[in-house]
Amino acid sequence: MDNLTSVGTSVLIATATAAIAYVAAALLAVLLWNRRPAGAPRHAPPVSVLKPLCGAEPELYENLRSFCDQDYARFQVICGVRTPDDPAISIVERLQRELPERDILLVVDERLVGMNYKASNLSNMLAHARYPYLAISDSDIRVAPDYLARVMGELCEPEVGLVTCLYRARPLRNFWSYMGALAVDAWFLPSVLVGRALGFTSYCFGASMALERGLLERVGGFDSLARQLADDYELGARVQAQGLRVKLSSCMVETTVHEPDLRSLLDHELRWARTIRTVQPLGHALSVITYAVPLSCLAGLTLAGSPAALVMPAVAVLLRAALHLTVNRDRLGQTLLGIPLLPLRGCLSLFVWAASFRSRRVRWRQRELCVEANGQMSQCEDLHPLDRAW
Repeated sequence: MDNLTSVGTSVLIATATAAIAYVAAALLAVLLWNRRPAGAPRHAPPVSVLKPLCGAEPELYENLRSFCDQDYARFQVICGVRTPDDPAISIVERLQRELPERDILLVVDERLVGMNYKASNLSNMLAHARYPYLAISDSDIRVAPDYLARVMGELCEPEVGLVTCLYRARPLRNFWSYMGALAVDAWFLPSVLVGRALGFTSYCFGASMALERGLLERVGGFDSLARQLADDYELGARVQAQGLRVKLSSCMVETTVHEPDLRSLLDHELRWARTIRTVQPLGHALSVITYAVPLSCLAGLTLAGSPAALVMPAVAVLLRAALHLTVNRDRLGQTLLGIPLLPLRGCLSLFVWAASFRSRRVRWRQRELCVEANGQMSQCEDLHPLDRAW
């Protein structure tokens, strides 16, 4: 028993040490990313922007307006909903009234081609796209006026088949939204940049994707993605299978984070975690080293009486704070508010990571879904009590 305890302690200390080293590497990766040059537009082909909608989310008007206010010559914005009573319709109609000079189209179509309602919505919208290039973006994304010019310029680079964007979080003013935003800014974004520095290129984010319509059709179109939970990841993988690159754009976008309560936050984060576990099982398992603060605290408990018991947690907290400041260097108010929450956020993230291994069930917009090993979805009927609780 003593030998097992000793081995367990050694593993915990080694993991905590690796976690601290990871945060240091993430800080360096973000510093290098902040020095990136802006993509220079090389070509500005006409583009159709596809915006799948479902409900009148907070700040939906502002998010959609940002896609309409682009400094770009020829583009159309297509907003799609499934049902004629969707409250997002009134927001789209308001934009159509306020911006009559813009090509803004509303598509209402209840046709479903799979369990992934977003992919079905995109499939219905695609028939109304006028242009040979597509920019696809989630409803909670806000962009700068030069977004289309930068992304489409990068898409026209040699051997680039798809351009995707990193995103930072813009929380609404409540506690759980701030906690959700911290997960994006302090964990997701740095992890992508660390992976990129290590040569990992299998990423594609639904926040923003741009590609040629003909390429989309060659890899199967939206219909073939409509059973996949991670439709964005699958699309990126198919583009790479064509021998083309998925480029991480120099343009960063912003996601609006609205989490009214803990249940909503856990629903979203468990879905994300179980999605990553499905498409990148090894990477998801190894992501435990991103939780430096709780791991270093646990290691410190095993080292009671040693200087390392205090030094390891202190270094982890300081590095996490520095990383958060670096990611949000231009948003001081949000940054300072988030720093005291970093230890709690780390513990919650570690809990979500551990819980992601318990099952393959996810909750997506009030639907209970089961995810198979190949990433395809089906409707869940026999929910475990703990799944209902989550």
